[in-house]
Amino acid sequence: MTGDAGEGFVDLQVHSTASDGAVAAEAIPALAKAAGLQAFALTDHDTVAGVAAATAAGAVAGVHVIAGVELSATLMGRELHILGLHIDATTALEERLIALRGQRAARARAIVQRLQELGLAITDEDVTAAADGAAIGRPHLAKALMVRGHVGDRREAFDRYLGAGRPAYVPKPEFAAVDAIALIHAAHGLAIWAHPSTEGRADRVRALAGMGIDGIEVKHPSHNADDVRRLQALADHFTLLPSGGSDWHGDATGRRVLGGMQVPAAWLVRQEERRAARLAAGT
Repeated sequence: MTGDAGEGFVDLQVHSTASDGAVAAEAIPALAKAAGLQAFALTDHDTVAGVAAATAAGAVAGVHVIAGVELSATLMGRELHILGLHIDATTALEERLIALRGQRAARARAIVQRLQELGLAITDEDVTAAADGAAIGRPHLAKALMVRGHVGDRREAFDRYLGAGRPAYVPKPEFAAVDAIALIHAAHGLAIWAHPSTEGRADRVRALAGMGIDGIEVKHPSHNADDVRRLQALADHFTLLPSGGSDWHGDATGRRVLGGMQVPAAWLVRQEERRAARLAAGT
């Protein structure tokens, strides 16, 4: 970390154009500096493609960049997201991420087919153009629908076509949470349950703790004050690390602004200490 250890604020969930964010990875450190952040974690979906550029720009800006990734996984029959923070052994990780991105692309093609069956003029090429080299996801399908004039905005795209239970929805291939956690640990990272939902929260924290998860995202724009209190209590009960982030995708205003969650830098210090202890123990 830069600055005095444990002082100031960090943001431990940030996205770039390497996945579904709106800002290039190399441009984020300057924005993070302007937002008063000591550090941020770049956690693009199923890719670490933006990490090198962000890290180089962070060295210039004086902002510490944590290498991260966000994975979609399944637990107890429901999807959840797991962040991998502080990863550095990316070779083995990238092999798996390539496979996950391939699944993303196949899912997008299946969704395009369903949209075509619904009578909408949209092609695989439209989605590829919307992704512009990033790991393809439903936000790129939404953008393609907007470009084609089928919807007015992203929310309408999800509400009418792309959201769970909507006519063009295609579920993701299952990736067990225990395997996602093991993959992150193999990359020398810490596994964090991102933006925990309220449904079955305590049971899922218990199950994830048994699988070796390292922490839970206590601070997130979707959490109210009571959520924060309850999640911190769960973290304490299961001896898990607290984490937090804005889940920033480029918004300049609203609930998900860069650094908006004011995550204490002391939480990052605790994470770094846990990781160092694990590496020293060879686990």
